[in-house]
Amino acid sequence: MKKQILLLVSLLLIACKSFSQEKIWQVKVFSFFDNIEFGGSGVKMPQTMSGIMVAPEAGLRWDSVHRISAGVNLMHEFGSGTAIENFYPVAYYNYSKGPVRFLMGAFPRDYVTGKYPRLFFQDSVYYYRPNVEGISLEYSREEGYVNVWLDWTGRQALQVNEAFFTGLSAKYCQGIFYLRHFGYMYHFAGKKDPLIDEALHDNLLFHTSMGIDLSGKTFFERLDFNAGWVTGLERARADNTGWIKRHGMLIEAGAEYKGVGLFNTLYSGKGLMYFYSDHSTDLYWGDPAYRAGNYNRTDIYLKFFRARRVNMEFTWSLHFLESNMYHEQMLIVRVDLNNL
Repeated sequence: MKKQILLLVSLLLIACKSFSQEKIWQVKVFSFFDNIEFGGSGVKMPQTMSGIMVAPEAGLRWDSVHRISAGVNLMHEFGSGTAIENFYPVAYYNYSKGPVRFLMGAFPRDYVTGKYPRLFFQDSVYYYRPNVEGISLEYSREEGYVNVWLDWTGRQALQVNEAFFTGLSAKYCQGIFYLRHFGYMYHFAGKKDPLIDEALHDNLLFHTSMGIDLSGKTFFERLDFNAGWVTGLERARADNTGWIKRHGMLIEAGAEYKGVGLFNTLYSGKGLMYFYSDHSTDLYWGDPAYRAGNYNRTDIYLKFFRARRVNMEFTWSLHFLESNMYHEQMLIVRVDLNNL
């Protein structure tokens, strides 16, 4: 028996030595100050969100394509008496070879939804729900990409609704022209053993657009314009509402020169988020300003630092809706240290 154990240990040691692996690490710091001045609005409340997140990760990479990472995202809100306001575990497997990238586990949200417009995910989602807990598969080439993903946001419990996203985004470029699509389905079910039965909600949202990208082809570092159609489909199954349809036009235009830029978003159509008064942000993760129907947002921004490791950006936003103009000021700092 002892000989068998010694033989097994010897074989394991030989295997470990022959197993080529690389230690990897990264530390991300994200700090935000977001002052939303929406006093008197009927669709969005005024608030100030501010804090800092520190997210260290460590892992192993082998055969150049496989990677496992584990870490934590620690979040402290400015002014809070609690040292760590939120604790988000990070642990995932990453396969990356050629145009294919596969992720599974709990990984940073911006890996998947960072390109989505705010009508899908408002800024606070990235402050307070920084991780996707699920799967992402992406095929990416120079002319575009396709990404499908799953994010399980609520494991059913006595005080937690069962909820998950499935989504798809894609972009295809031909010269300076491009076709782009974003979409998801949000499944929002009831709690475990509820005192009051809740209707199961299906919330589908799609945006398909065509655009022209002249970035780098003029003296502007960024020059981009796109226009497309938004379709929202919602239903509450037990309430027999049928599919409630919401449609609208979304137009985006952006220009940037030497770190100073302007980005404008115009939505015109039916107000989104039909059941917002019943379920608020539990059911809807997009910006509530799109409930207004006709809404224009103008971002004027300045990038103070645009280094490889450090980025700092200030944005002054003007929001036009409900026959009023509202203001928002945002300061964002990102630090990314790694040996990847």
